[in-house]
Amino acid sequence: MEKSFGAIPPMVTPFKQDGQLDEKNLQKIVEFLCAHVHGLFICGSYGNGPLMNVEERKTVAEIVAKYRKDHIQFIVHVGTTNVKESVELAKHAESIGAVKVAAVAPYYYHHTKDNLRRFYERLANAVNIPVYVYYNPKFSGYGMEVDFLDELADLGIAGVKDSSFDIMYHADCIRKIKKEGFDVVLGTEAMFLSAASLGTRAFIPGLGNAWPELCVELFEAAIQDRMEEARKLQAKVNSVRDIMYLAKSTVVAVYTMLELRGICKVYPREPFIPLPDKEKDLIRVELQKVGLLQQEGR
Repeated sequence: MEKSFGAIPPMVTPFKQDGQLDEKNLQKIVEFLCAHVHGLFICGSYGNGPLMNVEERKTVAEIVAKYRKDHIQFIVHVGTTNVKESVELAKHAESIGAVKVAAVAPYYYHHTKDNLRRFYERLANAVNIPVYVYYNPKFSGYGMEVDFLDELADLGIAGVKDSSFDIMYHADCIRKIKKEGFDVVLGTEAMFLSAASLGTRAFIPGLGNAWPELCVELFEAAIQDRMEEARKLQAKVNSVRDIMYLAKSTVVAVYTMLELRGICKVYPREPFIPLPDKEKDLIRVELQKVGLLQQEGR
């Protein structure tokens, strides 16, 4: 199995103001990102996957598959609350050319290890492409010990997208999971330099939706051991993350940044609420301060 490589944004899914999928702007976002990044991770948290039904998620995947460039790694998040729908989404993803799928642990209920073994084993056995655990304890509602991930690796799980924001957990995944070729991918841009020093060679940067060039610059500097440059870029990335939190939701922030950058004006799915103009203006000013938007009149 070829391991994941590069900056692979968790692509946002654009909606119209009435809540319907915005297919025209979905194509535009795919084409914008494919000009910069190494891959696309779709229908995850930033992609509003859990807010869509199965058929909508299939439609998004089909449009992305149609317009992505051949060299772009195509990864589909298939996590749901249950085995049946996740298997259905995984099989569909494989049928349209996805190279990998990932699934967050089933949410709402707090599942036992036996339940989770069944969920991930069913997924791994359902398709002929690699299946990853999308480890996001905050969103699933419970954690998984690294030793348990090691057990899942023995059941056929190929890797983990680690969104724990815990560098020691990330380091332990690399050090303790014994399956040869097990792929550990970082689920944030916030600490890529630290993860790269441990050997990680792929990350899923939410910020990469709006500023893919910045995330690719960080990736290249970090893996090429250009440490002084990488430290400056990591600091800049984290400064922009501070700006994202002005929206009180990084998901909503990314939609706002796409609009401010002039890529497209689109909406997240309700119950997410677009930012009012006053808060957009605040984010615009802060982006100008860090040099990502040109100040008016210049």
